Amino acid sequence: MSTLIDAASIDLTYRLEDAIVKPEGRVFTTGTQALVRMLVLQRLVDRRDGIRSAGFVSGYRGSPLAGVDTELWRSAAALAAHDIRFMPGVNEDLAATAVAGTQRVETDPLRAVDGVFAMWYGKGPGVDRAGDAIHHGHAAGASGKGGVLLVVGDDHAATSSSIPNASDLSLIGWNLPIIHPANVDDYVDYGLWGWAASRFSGAWIAFKAISETVESSQSFVAPVLPRFNRPEWPAGVPNDLGYSTRDFLTAAIEQRIGWRLAALTAFARANPIDRILVDAPKAEIGIITVGKSGRDALEVFARIGLSPDDLARRGVRIWQPGLVYPIDPGAVRRFGEGLKHLLIIEEKASVVEAQVKEIAFNWPADRRPAIAGKNGLDGAPLISPLAQHRPSSLAAPLTRWLKAVRPDLAFDDRLQVFARAEMLSNGADGARRLPYFCSGCPHNSSTKVPEGSRALAGVGCHYMASWMDRSTSGLTQMGGEGVDWVGQAPFSTERHVFQNMGEGTYYHSGYLAIRQAVAARVNVTYKLLFNDAVAMTGGQPVDGPISVPQIVQQMLSEGARKVAVVTDEPERYSGVSLPAGVDVSHRRDLDTVQRELRTIEGVTVLVYDQTCAAEKRRRRKKGKFPDPDRRILINPDVCEGCGDCSRVSNCLSVVPLETELGRKRAIDQTSCNKDFSCVEGFCPSFVTVTGGKLRKAPAVARDWAAEAQALPIPRSAKLGTQPHNLLIAGVGGTGIITVGAVVAMAAHLDGIAISELDFTALAQKGGSVMCHLRMAAPGTRINQSRIDWRDADGVIMGDLIVGCLPDSLGTVGKERTRVIVNTHIGATAEFVRNPNADPHAADLLAKIRHAAALDAVTTFDAHGTAQQSFGDATSANMILVGLAWQQGLIPVSEAALMRAIELNGVAVEINKQAFACGRLFAVEKAVATAYRSFEPIKDLPELIEDRVRRLTDYQSAALAATYRNFVDATALAEQRALGAGAELVFTRQVARALYRLMAYKDEYEVARLYTLPEFKAMVARQFEGDVALHVHLAPPLLARKRPGTDIPQKIIFGPWMFRMFRVLARMKVLRGTWLDPFGYTAERRMERALIDEYRSMIERVRGMLSPRTLSVAVRLAASQDDVRGYGHVKQSNVDRVRKEQAELLDTLDRLVHDKASGLEVA
Repeated sequence: MSTLIDAASIDLTYRLEDAIVKPEGRVFTTGTQALVRMLVLQRLVDRRDGIRSAGFVSGYRGSPLAGVDTELWRSAAALAAHDIRFMPGVNEDLAATAVAGTQRVETDPLRAVDGVFAMWYGKGPGVDRAGDAIHHGHAAGASGKGGVLLVVGDDHAATSSSIPNASDLSLIGWNLPIIHPANVDDYVDYGLWGWAASRFSGAWIAFKAISETVESSQSFVAPVLPRFNRPEWPAGVPNDLGYSTRDFLTAAIEQRIGWRLAALTAFARANPIDRILVDAPKAEIGIITVGKSGRDALEVFARIGLSPDDLARRGVRIWQPGLVYPIDPGAVRRFGEGLKHLLIIEEKASVVEAQVKEIAFNWPADRRPAIAGKNGLDGAPLISPLAQHRPSSLAAPLTRWLKAVRPDLAFDDRLQVFARAEMLSNGADGARRLPYFCSGCPHNSSTKVPEGSRALAGVGCHYMASWMDRSTSGLTQMGGEGVDWVGQAPFSTERHVFQNMGEGTYYHSGYLAIRQAVAARVNVTYKLLFNDAVAMTGGQPVDGPISVPQIVQQMLSEGARKVAVVTDEPERYSGVSLPAGVDVSHRRDLDTVQRELRTIEGVTVLVYDQTCAAEKRRRRKKGKFPDPDRRILINPDVCEGCGDCSRVSNCLSVVPLETELGRKRAIDQTSCNKDFSCVEGFCPSFVTVTGGKLRKAPAVARDWAAEAQALPIPRSAKLGTQPHNLLIAGVGGTGIITVGAVVAMAAHLDGIAISELDFTALAQKGGSVMCHLRMAAPGTRINQSRIDWRDADGVIMGDLIVGCLPDSLGTVGKERTRVIVNTHIGATAEFVRNPNADPHAADLLAKIRHAAALDAVTTFDAHGTAQQSFGDATSANMILVGLAWQQGLIPVSEAALMRAIELNGVAVEINKQAFACGRLFAVEKAVATAYRSFEPIKDLPELIEDRVRRLTDYQSAALAATYRNFVDATALAEQRALGAGAELVFTRQVARALYRLMAYKDEYEVARLYTLPEFKAMVARQFEGDVALHVHLAPPLLARKRPGTDIPQKIIFGPWMFRMFRVLARMKVLRGTWLDPFGYTAERRMERALIDEYRSMIERVRGMLSPRTLSVAVRLAASQDDVRGYGHVKQSNVDRVRKEQAELLDTLDRLVHDKASGLEVA
């Protein structure tokens, strides 16, 4: 069933700020926005009720609550208008202490307001840290016109935490009431209830915000502001339970806390927030669900064809308590009335299950149901306490329980519906995108350690150095960095370590760890990575005044033996007053500085000062950070593809460029953050471009939107109560989350029921991100936000690697899902470390085609198409959205999408044009005009002719003839050995490798390649304006050695060098003669020797060719491809290749010898 998409009625009045300030009616909010929204609505409730209140919010960021402070800052005007103050906490416990102080206002004779309602927020580990402050604050209590809500960000599956966390048992240990919303729709209702309950009872209320709800978004109709019933005061309980510290230091404090819980239970009975999900008065079996588990369970039943009404008719009752501790015994008794069996579904610890069992323990036997939960009726494990659940993980335990108590409802025969389809196993198994430092990240340089040393990791982006071959390992809680070494050092012969720490952690509590290390007198160098932002959670500022001079002074006063500063811009310290003995060095000298510090006894400190690259980018867009008039360009003809630039810079903006002469390097100008460390790679291919700007491709002038008007309006799946599921998967930082938000907003504007869930983790660092979108008919209550196994209707893969991860490819159903794939694969962490890394693109595509129906997969290079059509790749994902919409995968109107793009407010016209571009490429005839990536020469004669032409240009026809003769002789030998019909794979490898050796890039060749018209054309394609080019070279007689090394330091030469290149290029006739001044260097002698060595080796191998030896011979022929680079880089590769060739020749000899002897080689 399909329907035409139109724009019958979209909400053109909706504003983004409505998510926060619109009190009633239909809104679309994220979980984080809902937390801010509840603050504003609480103030409106107080105004209505005549309470002259104010609001206060404080806490410390951390996923899944990483964006709370950002949303609060974004809503500053709304907060100010409603007398709500936001104070970022220096750390979690100090924030909780400040929240406790707000509850004293009501009794303050000098108070300016009647009371203060307060919110504390923090992730699970923050709750652990703040435990003492929270315990004391709760014991002191909440005021009658104030109230305290603790927003606890628990990450049940460690999607963005070092370990999974669930704070319930800690909170219960402190006797804190816990409310647990199931989705964003519940957030504001539960939050307003929490403050009202806190005021009535005097207790602090914990609000559990798990990753899968707080990081989701939802459209819902906001009800009128609530009015809460004031119950009769519980008998025997004093009515003065508000804020008081008079019972501290006495046992009476426990009694006071107990009275508060009794008052809270009375409030909960008068104002229940529990929900009966399925009401069946005569049921004999019931299910109690906690948080989102109720929606997960309903989805299980929906997928086997049982609606809530069906369940009610068949005698199943389902309850979702909102107050999960202390649970109301009366509510449990009412729900359990008539039940013989009860199943409790909750994630992690048995919070509700333990209470229900205790409540029901002494019920009469004929009225007491048999209770299952973490364990089944047979005592075997049932509902797992590990990680987090989804419908598919609950299906098996649910049917197992039903089989025992209601066999007619069991669905063992349909469990395959919930199973993830088996993925094709091939060469791409294990492919994934490791989160990585952003392009230009300071940590690319700062986390390096000298040879022979190691570093301890810490909390923050720099932790990713742990998987970057940087001798970095370990992890402690935030603020404990280096103190584990304090315990280890006395019992180890290792005399020194480095310890990484960000300035955010330093300000939070890390300086106390340094103080401990000083007190313990251990040898450690703290590397304080000052990047001017708390980058891990989104680039927030540190929560107070901090600067490098302040840190330097504090560390010296704390007892550090020596403090040094390393920076990318030492000139910024001109005129900055630093204590005596504190040196400022360039980051190029980091190794030298670290080698000195590690020899000093005691605690030393290195402050590495360089602004976060992502933050630079944000500020530059706003005009708040210097934007150098510089760009870096790589001349691909000069580039050898050795990867030294990637090794030095560790930068993902140095991307692979496939060419006829092999894989080279290029700069992705779209993602480049102008760190410029890549130019330190020992290679003359780097060019600095000044004076011009990146050119927008001429095609951007094409009016894609006008052309798209001629296209037919697509047909899309008719929306019903069963959601239409769309997954968008890609690389963090490329706009995947943005386009997901645009689609979700469009659905909201169309009046469609919509839920969105983003999985980001370390996404902004180049890792995998996934956006789950579920859309249904207006008024539908969508169950869970996550798309389960084989349940997607459409999948947009913005990246092949991320698209093939189990969590994304697992949503594909062969009979259901259409898939749109961007075939472009950008730089990966593996590519940065290994220049020969194979992304296995064909294998990845094979996995997709195995999972989906063959005619349900559309592939094209969206990255290249965006580059070609719009001048950069930022619009690639919107092109994919346009293509998906035209194919009917996105059931929203075009008008709503255009309005959503406008509301997003970023590159509005470009995004509209990109959407139209994607629509056009969805039409078969248009796809043929899409960007096509490079294809190498496959025909051997054509390959030989190409290399002969190149060698003629390189030197002479005579040199080219020498090449041709040798390759022809090789082909003849291969045909003799393998037969006339042989594919000549050995000869092909020889043809490629011998050319590379014969056309070695000496000074004449580098100069010639810079004078080619192709280079000038490449510059013109990428840049416009008054462009000036500067090259980075290390001339043998001019370049000095880098400090502490034997590596020459490159020198920048201005535009005049291109005149010298023209002169030098014409001097190629001197190459190899006694007049060649460069020919006497060790490198040139080595290059000439390599040609002779290779020819001799191939001549030897020719005589050993046979079907038996072919594979080894081909590997030998191809091994020379790894002889790349310049200077010491090339020498290192030569040494490695010679060793590899010796081993392969030995294998070849054994193959030939054993064949002659009639033996086999293992």
